[in-house]
Amino acid sequence: MDARRLLAVSLAGFCVLSPMSGFTSATESRTTKPESVSPTLPKPGPSSIAAKSLGPNGEDRASDKSKPLTNATGQTAHAESNGRDHIGKDGAPMVLVPGGDFIMGSDKGDEDEAPAHRVRLHAFYIDKFEVTNGRFAKYVEAIQSEPPWGFSDKETPVIHADRPVRWVNWMDAMGYCLWVGKRLPTEAEWEKAARGTDERVYPWGNDPPTPVHAVYGLKEGGGETVSVIGDHHMGQSPYGAQDLAGNLYEWVMDWYAEDFYSGFINSPAINPRGPAEGTVKVQRGGSYVNTPYRLRSSFRTKADPTEQDPNVGFRCAQDAQNQP
Repeated sequence: MDARRLLAVSLAGFCVLSPMSGFTSATESRTTKPESVSPTLPKPGPSSIAAKSLGPNGEDRASDKSKPLTNATGQTAHAESNGRDHIGKDGAPMVLVPGGDFIMGSDKGDEDEAPAHRVRLHAFYIDKFEVTNGRFAKYVEAIQSEPPWGFSDKETPVIHADRPVRWVNWMDAMGYCLWVGKRLPTEAEWEKAARGTDERVYPWGNDPPTPVHAVYGLKEGGGETVSVIGDHHMGQSPYGAQDLAGNLYEWVMDWYAEDFYSGFINSPAINPRGPAEGTVKVQRGGSYVNTPYRLRSSFRTKADPTEQDPNVGFRCAQDAQNQP
């Protein structure tokens, strides 16, 4: 069986859509969001992502619901860095996130972030950076895959090889991760990698973002929007992962359910994997067109797994063998 067919079989086990009745009411168009990309941009396929209710200023529920943006402890972004990096089969550096408990979600954010609850995870590795154009080009060539929109002219993967790949749908992202012997992170893994164990608001702490921390607040179609990898180390997470806030939204493994956290009020969730089925997949981290509210590590949004957008990319994860 060739690589392309093998990946198709593997992906079938991860992406079996539930019946599509009621799909329109369960999803939204990203173009209806005040911070979304311009609806006039050419892009393949329909856009349908579920909308969050807006506050009086057009922001997702008034920003005064977010946690106080102060870092009372003065803790730096390197506080929990462990130095135990790993190199994946694709040559990409990965950072270790140790096993143990952390608090996931927020009682001061959107409704789908609540309640804050305890989660216990096994140790895992996560890519230090988002997957780049250069690395994704090797995958496209190896399995003769349809390249992302705007990628087939070879200019993007050559000239911008060190920028994160975008215009990738969930299946593109999962396909690449499986191809290199990895997988997408679960939603819980992504959040722990971003905020550590001290319930920080952003990967670097509680202080509001600045341009040295993340790429955000830009207009689609402006100059340079997506940053090269490794360009914002001041915004790295407690474990050393970069660009977990801003730059690009990132696909994760899980199906989305607004009330999924409510099942873990009285007991810790152990390696949660999200709902068994659904119609939309979770995205995390905010992007270059968003405000600080969406860059919070507990913020959740979602999209049709077949959808491609210019402000969405991904990174991979991998189980950490023989780690606590």
